[in-house]
Amino acid sequence: MMRKLLLILATVAAACAGAGARLSVSAADVDALLSRLDDSLAVARHIIARRQADIDRLTDSLHARPTDAGLLLRIADRYTAFNNDSAMRYLQAGMVAMPAADARAPFILRLASLLPLSGFTETALDLFGGVDTTRLSVDDIRLYHEAGRQMYSYMAAFAASNPALHRQLSSLAVEHQRRLLTLLPRGSDEHTFNLGEYYLESGFRGKAKVTLEQVNDKLPLTSNMKARAAHHLSTLARAEGDSLAYTYYLAQAALSDVCAATREMAALQELGHALYTQGDLDRAYSYLTAALAAAVECGAPLRMIESSRSLPIIEQAKTEQIVAKQRIIMLALVIMALLAVVLGVLIYMLRREMRHQADLQHHLRQANRIKDLYISQFLNMCSVYMDKLNQFCKIVNRKITAGKVDDLYKLTKSGKFVEEQSRDFYDVFDSAFIHLYPDFVERVNDLLRPEARIVLPEGERLNTDLRILAFMRLGIDDSSRIAQVLNYSLNTIYAYRNRIKARAVSRDTFEADIMRIPSGL
Repeated sequence: MMRKLLLILATVAAACAGAGARLSVSAADVDALLSRLDDSLAVARHIIARRQADIDRLTDSLHARPTDAGLLLRIADRYTAFNNDSAMRYLQAGMVAMPAADARAPFILRLASLLPLSGFTETALDLFGGVDTTRLSVDDIRLYHEAGRQMYSYMAAFAASNPALHRQLSSLAVEHQRRLLTLLPRGSDEHTFNLGEYYLESGFRGKAKVTLEQVNDKLPLTSNMKARAAHHLSTLARAEGDSLAYTYYLAQAALSDVCAATREMAALQELGHALYTQGDLDRAYSYLTAALAAAVECGAPLRMIESSRSLPIIEQAKTEQIVAKQRIIMLALVIMALLAVVLGVLIYMLRREMRHQADLQHHLRQANRIKDLYISQFLNMCSVYMDKLNQFCKIVNRKITAGKVDDLYKLTKSGKFVEEQSRDFYDVFDSAFIHLYPDFVERVNDLLRPEARIVLPEGERLNTDLRILAFMRLGIDDSSRIAQVLNYSLNTIYAYRNRIKARAVSRDTFEADIMRIPSGL
């Protein structure tokens, strides 16, 4: 299992090293990329864990520098598209920690760009509109337009059902991107990507395709810009009616999201929809389920809503597919049942014999275990009493050597020594017997009338009645032997046995019932 996991991780690592755009896409290319995506999703939790570990290292550094603006922004950036709730929490913390308005601006702008994804459009507009652009640095102006582009893009996606509002918000996003392009270094990956996106949103599909392919060819799969470029190329392919390229670029964008440990997986979600229309229900359901789970973990309600809308439809289609398969299976089962009847009789006979043999082996093993435990407990009790006898001999020797014969006489005559040894014996015997028969007390009570059942004080394992029954269960039925071991008179043992037998539900079978109490081994 570990070797297989390492092999998958190695394959995913090779896939994440790079996969450029394709001018022409074949069905084999799509299948290969979808297989790579499946492998990546299988180990996505390990990729997620690496990103979380990187974030944890940054947050650990924050303890020593709680007001470090750069560190707070880095943590928020690492959380963005991974756990937006945490990203917004650190951005809000930065807003509180920064005393100057211009120092708060980067936190405000980043927060405004994320809030629409969680449905807080009004708050985002208030924050964004409250930024004084006249006091911003060149870098912050660039961030201002990048935040505006993202914020209005998210809002436009929410307003997809309202064409007029959607166009208005999209135009605002395009305008911010146009201004952003004037601030980005020409020839940089960021400028090239934003230029391709600007061409796409402005309707220049040919220019957009050429420009975005440059970015897609150049950047590794772990780049967020590559994921976005591939997603845009899928949009262009769909507009051109190229279903293979559409699926390919969506899979590439989704693979890039997985390799980058991105949980805002819009491409995977759209890919699930596309595969559903193509009849690949298993993958469609798997991808949409994964996208929904990632959206929940990321804190992206927009993605949750979009994924959850399609799941019932796909679930119904899967159900119909399963029903059709079940009909075929039922037909096969009927044919197999005819053969199984004949085979079943033979198997039944064989299994019955095997069960009989297994029972015999089980009883033999149980008897061996009980025998071994009996021997172990017997040796333990012998060892204890040999030690007691040795101690008593030493006491006798000391008393005789010291001339204290009277003390020795008093010790033996009082019976105190015997009582102490009897108590020790009871402790050892009770412990050993309860180990062999852990539910002995409950089983005995089941044989007694309800009002006559034995209730032991807390901490006590057995009393005299139960010890006598315990000896009977061990096969020591002779009252004289029991009296000798327990240090009671023979009449006392008779009295105990008759008294407890009188309390039984069935006096005639009581002793036989005691012998049938099973051990706990």
